[in-house]
Amino acid sequence: MAQALLIHNPSAARTRDRTVDAIRSVFTSAGWTIEAPGTKHPDDALEIADQGVTAGVDVLAIYGGDGTVHNVAGRVGDKVPLGLIPGGTGNLLAGNLRLPRNPARAAKAIVEGTPRHIDLGRLTCNGDVKYFTVACGAGFDAEMMAGTSGPSKRRWGMGAYIATAWHVLGRHRTVDYQITVDDEKYEFEAASVLVANCREIIPPFLRLRDGISFDDGVLDVVVLNANGLRETITVLWQLFIRSVGDDKRVRHIPGRVVKVESSVPRPVQLDGEAAGITPFIADVTPGGIRVMLPEG
Repeated sequence: MAQALLIHNPSAARTRDRTVDAIRSVFTSAGWTIEAPGTKHPDDALEIADQGVTAGVDVLAIYGGDGTVHNVAGRVGDKVPLGLIPGGTGNLLAGNLRLPRNPARAAKAIVEGTPRHIDLGRLTCNGDVKYFTVACGAGFDAEMMAGTSGPSKRRWGMGAYIATAWHVLGRHRTVDYQITVDDEKYEFEAASVLVANCREIIPPFLRLRDGISFDDGVLDVVVLNANGLRETITVLWQLFIRSVGDDKRVRHIPGRVVKVESSVPRPVQLDGEAAGITPFIADVTPGGIRVMLPEG
């Protein structure tokens, strides 16, 4: 009989008892056994993940946001497949993988799915090592993430980021960056430097160029050069309508190891969370984690 361990936060605003019960029901109806101890403190998710690895469970199911996902992913690697049940603000990885947003349907996708390897990014910044599944970067996006409060995200979801962006972009200016990709050095004037593991930074609306994939074994550096609100909105609109083309304000560089330095300290984010200030190093572990995905 297959076994699952569900990681969730009973005190989170988006977590309701009846939703957890619905998730349990999907697993048990499929003949699985499932335990859902719940977390009380930030480190509890990692301790529960360790317990799951030790116990040899078949799936670590995560009902939460991208922060919990990348923390658990960095902890367990590919030892145990992860099952994603969106319960956060962005749910960026789940969106890139086209997983259902409805918790019960997401649980069904787990029990009917198969494990697939995807890449795992690692960020080293200000002496700390963290992991990301979608993207990390520096610039206006990180400033927007840092300026959006937890209560606003819980109340307004992605709308909270949009409201903050409106204030940030109006006063944002480019700075000089030195970027080293696999020992090749580049210099850019940029508003934002994104290191992407997935193609979509806001699924399914804002997409980067074709060829970026979560299982290609490389990261993709995306450099955005735009000053102020008008230029930035123009570039983002081009991303939205998929017409960036050869626009020199958007540069792409693939690589496995990326070092980003800036002429002045800039905030850094990973998967939508504040992560420090520049400089930082990002690298990738090809096939570093396994995620349960529906066939096809």
